[in-house]
Amino acid sequence: MAYIERARQKAEKLIGKRSALILAVESSCDETAVAVVRDGRKVLADRIASQVDIHALYGGVVPEIASRMHVEALSVLYDQALKEAGIGKTEIDAVAVTFGPGLVGALLTGVSFAKALAYGLDVPLIPVNHIEGHVSANFIAHPELEPPFVCLVASGGHSHIVKVNRYGSYELLGRTVDDAAGEAFDKVARVLELPYPGGPLLDKLAETGDDSRYRFPAMHTQGKYDFSFSGLKTAVINQAHTIRQTGGSIDAADWAASFRKAVVDALLNKAFMAVKDAGADKFALAGGVASNLLLRREAERRARAEGVKLYVPPARLCTDNAAMIGAAGFYRLMNGETADLTLNAEPSVKLIEEE
Repeated sequence: MAYIERARQKAEKLIGKRSALILAVESSCDETAVAVVRDGRKVLADRIASQVDIHALYGGVVPEIASRMHVEALSVLYDQALKEAGIGKTEIDAVAVTFGPGLVGALLTGVSFAKALAYGLDVPLIPVNHIEGHVSANFIAHPELEPPFVCLVASGGHSHIVKVNRYGSYELLGRTVDDAAGEAFDKVARVLELPYPGGPLLDKLAETGDDSRYRFPAMHTQGKYDFSFSGLKTAVINQAHTIRQTGGSIDAADWAASFRKAVVDALLNKAFMAVKDAGADKFALAGGVASNLLLRREAERRARAEGVKLYVPPARLCTDNAAMIGAAGFYRLMNGETADLTLNAEPSVKLIEEE
């Protein structure tokens, strides 16, 4: 019997039991991660190898270096994850992997590893969208959370407002039409001469600044819930250059605080407008920017004022990790969505086709 038929039969049995122990792999950018997740909610192991120190030498992620480091780290993290979870490889029920979006070379390393592993263990292979993984981090952090709810996904490459109607079923409410929020943070951080990764350092610096010191232009978009950070980012950078070229100086902490407030206000104004219009009583944050201290504080304040229940993952689950891929993979498996060995990396794949 061919592998694909055996995997299909095993998937059907797992769906019947509504239970699965999933080995998950994430390698979409510069974090290599392997996790073991039971039933989409309980993390038995979550191993991450960061490449930040290497890429900091170049001021940003170098795709070729990222891919090579994934190759070096994956098998080591796999062994560590099994040991941490206290299981043998034969206990793995399925393998989930991020197949996009992300850096094509980085994605290929994880997809190739996962395909070989699924084939060798004779278990189902589950393709997972990276953005869906970020949304699903909330299922781990908040086991009581169930759809429907509205989620703001904000990271270095993505800024979306989605309504999670059911597990694996999403409705796009808003998105960035140009730069993502995290990308804007990183580029403005360079103007402040902060080292890579600039976004988290800008957030830390902003905690000491006056966010009313500088005024930046408001964001304008045609879509009611859409974002546009390119104009804001460019205006902030140009304003800084103009001040410096005319002999002036900027207060870095106040500049960081003022810019951070502009971005956070833009994100939450649109998000809570979408929550209200959707009649939702649950709102979640996801993605790397969900670690932003002001965003978390303001989301909590606004949710309390609006009578909305807020769900926010801990910082570890906001940045790239494999636990979130295991959570998303479980619900994809329960929906009967598996892949064969022709699965390929799709660096520009959409979470919602209507995008």
